[in-house]
Amino acid sequence: MSLIDAGLNRSRTVLATLVLLLVAGAFSFIAIPKEAEPDVNIPIIYVSMHHEGISPEDSERLLVRPMEAEMRSIEGVKELRATSYLGGGNVVLEFEAGFNADTAIDDVREKVDLVRPDLPDDTDEPTVNEVNLSLFPVLVVTLSGDVPERTLMRLARDLQDSVEAIPEVLEATIGGDRDELVEIVVEPQLLESYNVDPAALLELLSRSNQLVAAGAIDTGQGSFAIKVPGLIENVDDILSLPVKVNDNAKVTFRDLTTVHRTFRDRDTVARVNGQPAVSLEISKRTGSNIIETIEQVRSIVLTESTEWPDSVTINFSQDKSVQVRTMLSDLQNNVLSAVLLVMIAVVGALGLRSGILVAVAIPGSFLTAILVLNALGMTVNIVVLFSLILAVGMLVDGAIVVTEYADRKLREGEPPERAYGMAAKRMAWPIIASTATTLAAFAPLLFWPGIVGEFMKFLPITLVATLSASLTMALLFVPVLGANFAIVSRYFILIGAAALGAIIGTSIGNGILSAIFGDTLAPAYVRPMATVLLGGTGLVGGWWLGQRLAAIVERNLSRPMGPSNTKPKPSDGDDSPVDLAALTGITAAYVRVLRGALGRPAIILSLAFATLIGSWVLYGALGKGVEFFPSVEPEQAAVQIHARGNLSVTEKASLVGEVEQRILELQAERGEFDSVYSKSGNPEQQQEDVAEDVIGTISVEFTDWDQRRPADVILADIISRSGDLAGILVETRKEESGPPVGKPVQVQLSSRNPDLLESEVAKVRAFVDTLVGLKDVEDSRPLPGIEWEINVDRAEAAKFGADVTMVGNAVKFVTNGMKITDYRPDDSDEEIDIVARYPSSDRTIDQLDEIRLQTSEGQVPISNFVERVAKPRTGQLSRVDAIRVMTVRADVLPGVLADDMVTEIRAWLPKAGIDPRVEVEFRGEDEEQKAAQAFLQKAFGVALFLMAIILVTQFNSFYSAFLILSAVIMSTVGVMLGLLIVGQPFGIVMSGIGVIALAGIVVNNNIVLIDTFDRLRKQVASPLDAILMTGAQRLRPVLLTTVTTVLGLLPMVLQINIDFVTREISQGAPSTQWWVQLSTAIVAGLSFATILTLVITPSALMLRENFVARRQARRDATAGTQPA
Repeated sequence: MSLIDAGLNRSRTVLATLVLLLVAGAFSFIAIPKEAEPDVNIPIIYVSMHHEGISPEDSERLLVRPMEAEMRSIEGVKELRATSYLGGGNVVLEFEAGFNADTAIDDVREKVDLVRPDLPDDTDEPTVNEVNLSLFPVLVVTLSGDVPERTLMRLARDLQDSVEAIPEVLEATIGGDRDELVEIVVEPQLLESYNVDPAALLELLSRSNQLVAAGAIDTGQGSFAIKVPGLIENVDDILSLPVKVNDNAKVTFRDLTTVHRTFRDRDTVARVNGQPAVSLEISKRTGSNIIETIEQVRSIVLTESTEWPDSVTINFSQDKSVQVRTMLSDLQNNVLSAVLLVMIAVVGALGLRSGILVAVAIPGSFLTAILVLNALGMTVNIVVLFSLILAVGMLVDGAIVVTEYADRKLREGEPPERAYGMAAKRMAWPIIASTATTLAAFAPLLFWPGIVGEFMKFLPITLVATLSASLTMALLFVPVLGANFAIVSRYFILIGAAALGAIIGTSIGNGILSAIFGDTLAPAYVRPMATVLLGGTGLVGGWWLGQRLAAIVERNLSRPMGPSNTKPKPSDGDDSPVDLAALTGITAAYVRVLRGALGRPAIILSLAFATLIGSWVLYGALGKGVEFFPSVEPEQAAVQIHARGNLSVTEKASLVGEVEQRILELQAERGEFDSVYSKSGNPEQQQEDVAEDVIGTISVEFTDWDQRRPADVILADIISRSGDLAGILVETRKEESGPPVGKPVQVQLSSRNPDLLESEVAKVRAFVDTLVGLKDVEDSRPLPGIEWEINVDRAEAAKFGADVTMVGNAVKFVTNGMKITDYRPDDSDEEIDIVARYPSSDRTIDQLDEIRLQTSEGQVPISNFVERVAKPRTGQLSRVDAIRVMTVRADVLPGVLADDMVTEIRAWLPKAGIDPRVEVEFRGEDEEQKAAQAFLQKAFGVALFLMAIILVTQFNSFYSAFLILSAVIMSTVGVMLGLLIVGQPFGIVMSGIGVIALAGIVVNNNIVLIDTFDRLRKQVASPLDAILMTGAQRLRPVLLTTVTTVLGLLPMVLQINIDFVTREISQGAPSTQWWVQLSTAIVAGLSFATILTLVITPSALMLRENFVARRQARRDATAGTQPA
């Protein structure tokens, strides 16, 4: 209380502090870094191992298992996943959220160093990679056009250097880049005719590319460095190397081979809008402003492109700054809407003065919170913005309660200084308790585990800052501003009128100059003189007019608000009894209804309890079910093309190109895409959630949501248009809202006996195929196809002086080529491999049988001791915690909930006859949903316990605390009924947070109501009258706080966004779809909670008073019957 008195006595200091906070907060809002997602440590580290040509079985045995054995001993590992595939393998370590990333990655690198000696010699050095959101691209720049590939690559690398020079850019990665190499095309016929051994040829080349450090020589008369050039520097050096020398004749590489500098064989084909493309994926540094960073990148790209060929097209996609701009715009629009709606409601109920005071609390709280977040080094991201929007409806409650009480005292004849001082001191403890209980409701969210928790922890942090600022606004700044409203209004009017007059005068001066001089340039001294003269005149005129307006306002504000004959009653700030007979209007009607309810409190409470149970049962029977995250209209989607068989890269590109052509035809008709980016050739075969038979992916980025059809309709159109294409299966995947979990329905089967998995997966797949509501079903069983196995008869090979190594090296000439050595040319920053292989005409399956080896017995066909056998192809092998797993995945049709589908599968499993040695579990969305549901239930319980501690401390009564907390439970009736009315499912994350937020909001009015009753009960003998007086006093503030909260959230419920700058109103924008479930839960629950506060809570108080009265009467009767 002394702090409030000090603030009122030092009002100039408080007002100056308020101005400082507003100005500093505004600058912080401009300067604070803005990004799309919070920069959190994703608890995943993966080890990637590459071994050219290794089979999946050998990869599992020689690469993955040794790595798994060491990784299992690392502390804090939650799950160990591994994948073996053709050409390598990887091991993914998932840690518990909140892990120490630096320690974990050091531990992983240490284990990799221990395993490295046990890996095959030809295995590349394993790489340890950390999954970090900072590494995810915030913008993709794509270069495409009808130009040579080398030209595109050169332009991309030059642009990469320029972009990475921007301080805010972390890195720019080139996608579609192919490593360069020097290819030595060896003609097998020429080698045989010259009797040249390929192995000797390659040995010669390797020995001719050596760094010889010859040293220096000191002769006593000087010191000289000795240099023996031995490194290959260009292609001509290779062509000039002698292979055979006979007298004066020599045979060089030029005679036997063709040497040229080229790229590695293409394993993917990328196109943008049908044109060959190279992409530049740009990621920003942690803490840098995403909007400014992308603006700089775009500027650099446009500057560099002025020197490029006209046929090169630039495309920008996946621009994260667009989402941030939209969120910022929505925040500003929601704040403006909230301020206007709150002002309208408060002005209508309390007058202009109170409306302005409450409206000041909104930007004051927001900007103070932004200032705190900036000081803590945090950024503005989607979760922070969401938290600020959520706080709009909560932060005005304290200011409304204070201004309403002060308004009542002003009407009783109190002067403003005393009225606002009394209001702040009288409502201090109820408001502090209300804010503390609200913060207690959100505090458990700080301990939300998993990646979802790492993201959502920004919500309680932001709300703590915002609501703490609103508490200060309500108890300090609003009372001081209200007490000095007349003075503040006077200076505001004077300064505003003077500034407006100066602006008008300056504008008139500029208009006169334009009329006199026209388009010609006025003399240099004329414009400053006109600005000073007319601007100064306008300033003086505005000041004079402002004085007159300020005087009028000051007279009106100084006039007492109560009747002229009203004299202030002596008051210590306590609540005064109300004359119930003098009540009129809505208050009188409410008191009559309340009097009737208080006559039968037990019946009222029984009906309330029955309504609670009934609402739960009703939603269980008629509700739309449960979902993990709300469905949000996506900005982009992926079209995946499935095909099976031993397809070449060219064949895959051709099949993907057919689907791409249908999409481009759709684009030509409707123009619903900003870009169409295709990548074919199993580009994502190492990703866990991508099927092995996906031969290509076409990423489409949609135009603005209001200029196209819904994404589901567009994707269905794509499926329909490509339905007649033979040999492929086309499926679509929308951009996920919430944490990425892949397809929503995932059934994982695991067993220590891998032979059991395939048959059991077939059973699950057969049942899933029968379910109505699922689409795009897939499983991870091996795909049909063949692979060639070359079996060497070691005994026969030994007869010819051959072995497995010689056969393997010879086979490499037919496949990818054999690496001989490498060199670093002047025009490259990296080493370039030198690879020998046969001409493309000799790189066939039949050529494998015709390979000849140079042995001690001469040229020997390998067919003498080698058998080529076709065998079923082995696909990817997946393991979880060192156990082989297979998975059945499926997507859901629009309008179908994944939870319902999982429930059906779960109910079928007991009678499915699955081998008991096979373990079945649900992954993906179901796993995340169950984890989030379990935590939110615990968080709700902890929040109730914390609020109970605060309430017992406030009222020193278990009954009062129980009564307020029961109102929280009862408010869920409104949540269930609201979801039934709007026909929405209960979102585990969004609706769950909404219920927790509702708990913090609902208690506020109940705290103030019970606090008022406790005070009036001491002054009024009849408990019935005390409860009726409490209801009469609290009706207006309860309705005001409810209406303002509902009005603040109503645009989100209706998905309406009002843009005050462009004067546009949009409905159903994707940015508003995130908050529908949460805002619906709060609005519906709070609306029902208002009935709780105004009827059911007084009835519970009356029930207690009746019980106390009966018990006292029984005691008195007992005492009267006892003998004296």
